[in-house]
Amino acid sequence: MKLCFATNNLHKIQEVQAVVGNAFQLVSLQQIGCLEELPEEQATIEGNSLQKAQYVFDTYKISCFADDSGLEVEALSGEPGVYSAMYAGPQRSHADNIDMLLTNLTGVTNRKANFKTVITFVDSQAQQNQFTGLLHGTILNERKGNNGFGYDPVFQPDGFSKSLAEMSPEEKNNISHRALAVQKLVNFLK
Repeated sequence: MKLCFATNNLHKIQEVQAVVGNAFQLVSLQQIGCLEELPEEQATIEGNSLQKAQYVFDTYKISCFADDSGLEVEALSGEPGVYSAMYAGPQRSHADNIDMLLTNLTGVTNRKANFKTVITFVDSQAQQNQFTGLLHGTILNERKGNNGFGYDPVFQPDGFSKSLAEMSPEEKNNISHRALAVQKLVNFLK
């Protein structure tokens, strides 16, 4: 079955393809001819996920799913949350975002956080289904590891002694918020 994953982020596509295996053929936005930036105008992760999936389905008439993810830090009242990708500004720099996060947590002892992914699936039956994955952990005081992307170097999942960026892709895919949400989607599609 061919499904559009509403992203051009190769890291995300690789992560998700590893979870879904050969059951589904994922195509990117570029592969369906979508070259414009998808709208993300909602105030919640759930809202952005739905907005992107609905836009792709309405515009390109292909069954698709879109994700939106965010890092929610307890001591920062859930920030950066829906603004995780642009936390330090519109340049969407992973390094700048991590620097700002660590600065905002200077002197803070409560470093509990979770990664949250919401996937919205929209198909020709006009169904809208959402699937949520959460990964709980702690924000480290400094970067550790070179794998992954985004906030992975400063996020240590509960029950582990290393950051997501120190894990192999296989290790990360076994526990990640995105993998959990994708598995729920796969179970639904089967």
